[in-house]
Amino acid sequence: MPMVDIRRVRKEYDSGFEALKDVSLAIEEGEIIALLGPNGAGKTTLISAICGITRITGGSIAVGGHDVIADFRAARDLVGLVPQEVNLEPFEKVINTVRFSRGLFGKRRDDALIERILRRLSLWEKRNSTIKELSGGMKRRVLIAKALAHEPRVLFLDEPTAGVDVELRHDMWETVEDLKRVGVTIILTTHYIEEAEAIADRIAVINKGQILLVEDKANLMTRMGQKELSIDLGAPLSAIPAPLSDFPLHLSKDGMKLTYRYDTKADRTGIGRLMSLLVQEGCHVRDVHTAQNSLEDIFIGLVAQQEQGDMV
Repeated sequence: MPMVDIRRVRKEYDSGFEALKDVSLAIEEGEIIALLGPNGAGKTTLISAICGITRITGGSIAVGGHDVIADFRAARDLVGLVPQEVNLEPFEKVINTVRFSRGLFGKRRDDALIERILRRLSLWEKRNSTIKELSGGMKRRVLIAKALAHEPRVLFLDEPTAGVDVELRHDMWETVEDLKRVGVTIILTTHYIEEAEAIADRIAVINKGQILLVEDKANLMTRMGQKELSIDLGAPLSAIPAPLSDFPLHLSKDGMKLTYRYDTKADRTGIGRLMSLLVQEGCHVRDVHTAQNSLEDIFIGLVAQQEQGDMV
């Protein structure tokens, strides 16, 4: 049984706007799934629906086998939520803020657990500081500590590293990996494509309330990724030679670099023939290197493909 089971979920507002359209997604225990999508794609709405904050119009959602509507308390007890907005009591101490969050779920006091959480998030030295004394990145860490205080089995991170410096972002990625090791299921929404590429097991792309793709990250990169061959020339070209016109080549403005994109799954990449023709045309090849298409390229392509389909 999936830890989070989303089946044909719809969310329509009174205005008629449909924020979620027939969304289905099964998330296994202990995995990290990244939910990618542009602003207004439905990411936060979906998370709110799973957490019981937004009531769905149709379909069903279960967390740990508990329906989020019919068995709300049991489902919500399994969930920790780190929202986008930093909404903390500015004059309260860090340690009291986290303790209070545990108490809201009816859990008995456990100072040893709270200490472990604060140490894991590098907050122990700041435990007696007030929230208003903390940097923006440290406030984000307090949000995560609050979400972990009642020992959830599912953790939602809604843009957790927005506005956080690069060093702190990498520290938080390590924290996420630690949580995964102890079996916590993590659903991450992010605008940072490299974040999803670095830590996610699977990628889900959502746009206009629809899931466009859900796939293992490595398989996705292999299946949809293209490679780019960059050819540095020893002397500039004024134009691409006619015998090379059949190749999808791009010549840089200074004429010193040719770029060739090819499909890694194709029977023949065409690279051998391309290099042979370059030699025949007297082109001086100084250096050659390849680069794999990034997840960002794949994401942009999927969204653009949906936009084109909507216009047809």
